[in-house]
Amino acid sequence: MSLTTAPAPARTDLAAAAGARPAASIRSVRTAGIAVTAGSTSWAAACALLGTTPPAGTWQATVVNLTAFAFQVGLVFLVSAQMRTGAIGTGRLARTLLHVEHALLAVAMVSSLMWALTPSLYDTGLFFVIDLFWPLSMLGMAAIGVRIAIAGRWTGVARAWPVVAESWAPVTVPTAFLLPSVTQYVGAAHLLVGYVVLGIVLATRPHLTGAR
Repeated sequence: MSLTTAPAPARTDLAAAAGARPAASIRSVRTAGIAVTAGSTSWAAACALLGTTPPAGTWQATVVNLTAFAFQVGLVFLVSAQMRTGAIGTGRLARTLLHVEHALLAVAMVSSLMWALTPSLYDTGLFFVIDLFWPLSMLGMAAIGVRIAIAGRWTGVARAWPVVAESWAPVTVPTAFLLPSVTQYVGAAHLLVGYVVLGIVLATRPHLTGAR
């Protein structure tokens, strides 16, 4: 008869059953911040110099829409960081909303590429439908910003600044109708004050999101 004992193996099934998720890494949040800063800066510069809606089919339109695509890539990274950190909550509804935002952004990115590369499709019904996802994706980002502030899972400036950054559409779209001559400057300035600053916050102070 042996008296040798061995420790019980760790139970990984209990954590999985409880829905435990590892915390987001500092590196992933920093990466998101860098992507948001780079994409937002490039689009802001293009808007300020060339306008938000240059004539279709021109090189100016190609540049503006490709930089808009870069901005949207940054938003994809941002939403991923929000999901990993549970920025708006950790329940199924919160995760579903962020998945929906990812889907809206994906179609909006197709719209940007079509604006940049396929001017022959501008007058088609397909393009009209796809282009609707641009404003829808930005309204979704605005709603996420409000929810982050309410949830309070991000702290300090990281909790407050998404509301500023993600109000781009509610600020810029009315300006396009009321003061079209200054829309490009309002849009560019809002990107710099909003998303560029938010990206810098995430890149330099990722711990405010709960990442570790």
